[in-house]
Amino acid sequence: MDLDDADRRARFLIRDRDGKFPALMKEILAEVGIKTVLAGIRMPRMNSIMERWVQSCRRELLDRCLLWNEHHLRHSLREYEHFYNHHRAHQALDQAAPLCTVPDPITDPEQIVDLNIRRRDRLGGVLHEYSHAA
Repeated sequence: MDLDDADRRARFLIRDRDGKFPALMKEILAEVGIKTVLAGIRMPRMNSIMERWVQSCRRELLDRCLLWNEHHLRHSLREYEHFYNHHRAHQALDQAAPLCTVPDPITDPEQIVDLNIRRRDRLGGVLHEYSHAA
């Protein structure tokens, strides 16, 4: 499916300040109504953070499910965003989710023996959330 087929047009191109993008490219894009937006100066991590999110989204969601239409894609991306920010463990955050606090460690051996974990499937089993059963 092309953007023209859906009566949509790209309005912006976000790019870094690499020399491989000639000034002529900006002019060509401007002629077709696409505005070039440059990434911030001396912000090398700006692209890498977004690239990491896209890579995780592709590997954990998009490579594992068949999307039927734009509505299904948007629903799946909203579910993945919620999962990514509220349930998915991140190594840089000591295995916590970005919008949640790190749970207290279990130090009592009796609690470890009787540990009861529940799994909740999201998106038909593509994503799994794990939590302690109350």
